[in-house]
Amino acid sequence: MGFIDSYKSLEKLCSEMYSDNHGLSTYIDEMTNIPNASYYVQGWDDDLKQLKHYRWVRNKIVHEPGYTEENMCVPEDMQWLNNFYARIMSVSDPLALYRKARSPQTTSKPKQTYVTQTTSYTYTQPKKAASKPAGCLTYLIGALLGLAVVALIIITI
Repeated sequence: MGFIDSYKSLEKLCSEMYSDNHGLSTYIDEMTNIPNASYYVQGWDDDLKQLKHYRWVRNKIVHEPGYTEENMCVPEDMQWLNNFYARIMSVSDPLALYRKARSPQTTSKPKQTYVTQTTSYTYTQPKKAASKPAGCLTYLIGALLGLAVVALIIITI
């Protein structure tokens, strides 16, 4: 009964996440209702296909005569369900990864802003401004005063 127990655990977890009785089906429906999510999450389509398949297997075992874990499942099926359960718990399941990919990256933007702010308050700009050449108007005035002094010297000689 490894497959059914693993499925029940995953079903219970999803039911608690969504606060409803259709846990895994609700998870599957949410995945199905997100168009082009596979562009954001690698393996999205494979996970969705597997979840739908395992729901179908579970329904066959539970509701149809002649279907059992022994003739419907292999040990890898139980391992996959347990792995998916662990991915939900570690927030690395497809829906969590999709939300991360689509949400504004507020954690990285403040870091970038903070770095920008701290570098802009280094007071290097005033030092650079003070060490720049005087400018055209100041240069012209200085040149004219210099010419005037030279002209006065020539006149007085």
